[in-house]
Amino acid sequence: MKAERRTGLFVAGTDTGVGKTLITAGLSHALRILGIDVGVMKPVETGCPTKAGRLRPLDALTLREAAGSRDAIDLINPYRFHEPLAPMVAAERSGRYIDVGRLEERFTRLADRHSVVLVEGAGGLLAPITEETSCLDLAVRLQLPLLVVIGSRLGALNHARLTVEAALHVRIPVAGVFLNHFHVDRSAARTTNLSALRRLLPVPLLGEIPHLSSKKGQALWCHPILQRLLARSLRQILPETIARGET
Repeated sequence: MKAERRTGLFVAGTDTGVGKTLITAGLSHALRILGIDVGVMKPVETGCPTKAGRLRPLDALTLREAAGSRDAIDLINPYRFHEPLAPMVAAERSGRYIDVGRLEERFTRLADRHSVVLVEGAGGLLAPITEETSCLDLAVRLQLPLLVVIGSRLGALNHARLTVEAALHVRIPVAGVFLNHFHVDRSAARTTNLSALRRLLPVPLLGEIPHLSSKKGQALWCHPILQRLLARSLRQILPETIARGET
């Protein structure tokens, strides 16, 4: 019997540092505003700073805050490492091994608690979690469709096509993509990426996120421009969930 697909999204990126946490947190906040019980997960986080002798998974903590979650941080983020490396390498250099079965078990617990779960990957889609498992493999195992964040810069077309084609090759649904201007860019690529991606990608291009800045003390994920875009997009990528939340 085929397992039932869970309600949620696996947020992947075309590379590291392209805005996965911003989008995942923004979506979590938008769902929360709509009255939907949302769970969040950052299965593995690297590059974590140390405070009082403990690693602080800043991305996972951001997701928990945006979702208004009371889940334990060790449930949201089972593995964290200090060095900013691919999960497999960071784990090896710390003398640890990432148990993918443990990640699945933690996700199942979150899925049992919440109406929808948003999972943020680490690095690019094929970043290795172990020698046998990439972020793409984890998304397949969790039975979640992908939401891809494309960093807008020179090379974005290649990275976006490789990411989407890798997902479709293993027949995992791609709910859509966002083009994110995660840094100030005045190159020609900035003005041409959107139209080119609309022609090249066989999946929905949900929107273009401008380079955002926030007031001191205000979280970027609740920026009004971002929230308007994400709220509109949610009706396209999670229509049944949104419909339930609005009834």
